[in-house]
Amino acid sequence: MIKNSVVVIGGGIGGLTAAALLGRAGYSVRILEASREWGGCAGKFQRGEALFPVGATLGMGFEKGGIHQRIFHYLGIAPPPSLMLDQVMDIHLPDKTLIFYRDRETHVNELKKSYPEISEKLSPFYEEVFRIATEIRKLMVALPTLPPKTMKDWMELTLSLKPGSLMLLPAFQKTMLDLLEKHGIHEHSSFKHFIDGQLIDSMQVTSEQCALLMGCLAMDIYHEGAFYLEGGLFQIAQSLVGFSESIGVKATLGRKVVSIDRDHHEQEWIISDHRGNEYRANHVICNLPVQSLKNLFPPHYKTNLDNYLKVNDKEAIWGTMSLYMLLKEESLPESYPLFSQICSNPNGNMSEGDHLFLSLSHPNDRQRAPEGFRTLTVSTHTKLEKWETKEKYDSYKENLKEKMINSIESVIPTIRDCLVDIYPGAPKAWERFTGRPGGIVGGFPQSNDHALFNSLSHRTPLKNVWICGDSVFPGAGTIGVSVSAYHVYHSITGRKLQK
Repeated sequence: MIKNSVVVIGGGIGGLTAAALLGRAGYSVRILEASREWGGCAGKFQRGEALFPVGATLGMGFEKGGIHQRIFHYLGIAPPPSLMLDQVMDIHLPDKTLIFYRDRETHVNELKKSYPEISEKLSPFYEEVFRIATEIRKLMVALPTLPPKTMKDWMELTLSLKPGSLMLLPAFQKTMLDLLEKHGIHEHSSFKHFIDGQLIDSMQVTSEQCALLMGCLAMDIYHEGAFYLEGGLFQIAQSLVGFSESIGVKATLGRKVVSIDRDHHEQEWIISDHRGNEYRANHVICNLPVQSLKNLFPPHYKTNLDNYLKVNDKEAIWGTMSLYMLLKEESLPESYPLFSQICSNPNGNMSEGDHLFLSLSHPNDRQRAPEGFRTLTVSTHTKLEKWETKEKYDSYKENLKEKMINSIESVIPTIRDCLVDIYPGAPKAWERFTGRPGGIVGGFPQSNDHALFNSLSHRTPLKNVWICGDSVFPGAGTIGVSVSAYHVYHSITGRKLQK
């Protein structure tokens, strides 16, 4: 066995980031990805001449100081071509349409015009949101590990504290709803609907349960920079794989890992794939949902894994229903935004087609669609219990698809005339193509029960077995999984990114 050897299971953004960083540090690294595409939930698939992003579509973390910018700079590679958005998205509510502006002052002023009845309350509300987010970002420059598990973790967390960090303490056990109540705007249904739409897409939870600190960071993050990536976010994966292979990392598609066991005599892990191949390594990095772990390890590890997972593996986690569409450009409304939300339910429901996130390809993006055509990816949160039986699955898929198209039609009246092809992606399709049990997406909801000090650690109770991805701190999105990958890299090597 080669000293300092690593097997990374899963070629999503988290696993690829960890592999690239460790490869640069001189480790012998092998990546095993079960599917035929890199990127996981930020991957792609091709249908005819159209290329569709699988899931994540809106890029963040490419601004100066953003996690992707820092990692790419550290690796010495150019980031994928991207377009920073001054108008991030349109948000269609039952009673009005709002625009999310990157500039903070413009954003607040335009909201005050849209909500004159609460305009005097919006400035102090957003001042507090931005102030909290600013203090959190100061802490995160050093990328401290949460939850801290070792003396070194605690020391690094302590050293990352700034003079303003103390102001965050009263907010630790509060929710976003508490902040809305503090400013007297919690009963304004339309504005709360708007806030919940931002939180459900990034935090997997609405203001009632969303941890206040994480919620403020989520509401502020688009103002730091939101980007359209030509082709899609899979470009992050392609760049990382290309760099990794150039420095000797072995990256293999179509290798599904089926078991992991310990050779105690040799003090190494044995990883077996579905073809009967065995790989040996000092370290194993699982870029997988934690719900997948129990099926990979022998029964005698069950107690340790149960203790690690606690009750988290029993918590309700979202699935998604997605529609992938190829559209004729000539029939689309002129200047329709690249990103938008539709929140159609007057009671504020955020799932089952009542909340949609739409991603339209750029008119000049020839990677996604040929000239004269555009791709549109639309997704909604769904509860997995609605898909339990085949009878229920097939009928619910068709009904939800029609509901989603009807909702899109309310803001793009010509959608049915535009439509060339449509490919629905229900939970079983997500399970089949991304390997996520039951089609779960987005990790654990960022409530106080799961966020920050209550989140799962990237350290498992098994020696030199690590987790990165959306199951562990800081959660979902390419930013979150990249930070978790850095934590694994830092814990293994002791090295840090340049600030």
